[in-house]
Amino acid sequence: MNQVATIDTANYDAMAKVMGISGEQPSSDKARSTLARLRINHTPIMGNVEIKGKHMNLEVVKGGAYKLEMPDTDETYYASNIIIRPYMQRFMHKRFVKGTGNSKNMFVKTVMADSLNIDLKDNTGGFNCGKSAGYIQDFKALPEDMQNLIRQIKRVRVIFGTVDLLFPTKEDGEALDYELNGIPFIWEVDQREAFKHVGEPFQTLLKQKRLPVQHTFDCDTEARELPNGNKYYVPSVRLDMNPEAFTIDDDVQQIFGNFIEWVSNYNDYISSEWEDKHINNLSTDDAALVDEFITINPAAED
Repeated sequence: MNQVATIDTANYDAMAKVMGISGEQPSSDKARSTLARLRINHTPIMGNVEIKGKHMNLEVVKGGAYKLEMPDTDETYYASNIIIRPYMQRFMHKRFVKGTGNSKNMFVKTVMADSLNIDLKDNTGGFNCGKSAGYIQDFKALPEDMQNLIRQIKRVRVIFGTVDLLFPTKEDGEALDYELNGIPFIWEVDQREAFKHVGEPFQTLLKQKRLPVQHTFDCDTEARELPNGNKYYVPSVRLDMNPEAFTIDDDVQQIFGNFIEWVSNYNDYISSEWEDKHINNLSTDDAALVDEFITINPAAED
């Protein structure tokens, strides 16, 4: 078996794992993402603005702006145009469940994978938030309650990368006097049209046999009008195919490794929730059978 036999002091995280000390970190009662979250802000933000001595209620952040929520400072920044350097994407299912009585609103979420054509464990002890994997040939033939359930389940394209905000502002519309560039982020793209739009540049890169991290996406948004007159926005994404691709230096390698670790930790958490809920949902006899299977098959871990 090949083993790492070279000490690389420039890569502490990898060496700490090899040397068996990474597990010594104190556990946290509440896990928290250290990645900024990228979203589209669909409704304008109004603010009180003084113009020629008069206070007026005006839009200080336009609808359709991207917003970046920073986990460490709890600050949120906005920009109409952004540049993304995509490192990787994953896929998952997600379903919003509205709380009733004493129960709170919650999301049912699956693990992340590189395809939606397989069964993905979710945090309720089931798979795929309640639907079967793959394409459903005859949707109308399904029972109505299953049709309604499936309509609630969203395909999610999860983008990991770094983002530059062009001319960013705060929530009150105040322009920043410093740049926001190269911020590592996660973006859960779950709206149907947005899912397609964001996927197109990845398909182009696949055909060109180019890695996403070697290029950038220039992004703004396009408005869509609802029957009631309200608007929502979808991303408009342009792939920069500049032949002078970005270099892959040590910083890029480190960020990429952090993204891989983030997904692994997330999947471990969802899998742990699946185990807890799945075992609790088993009958007493079934649970005993599972326990017996685990007991008499210790070699299965080899």
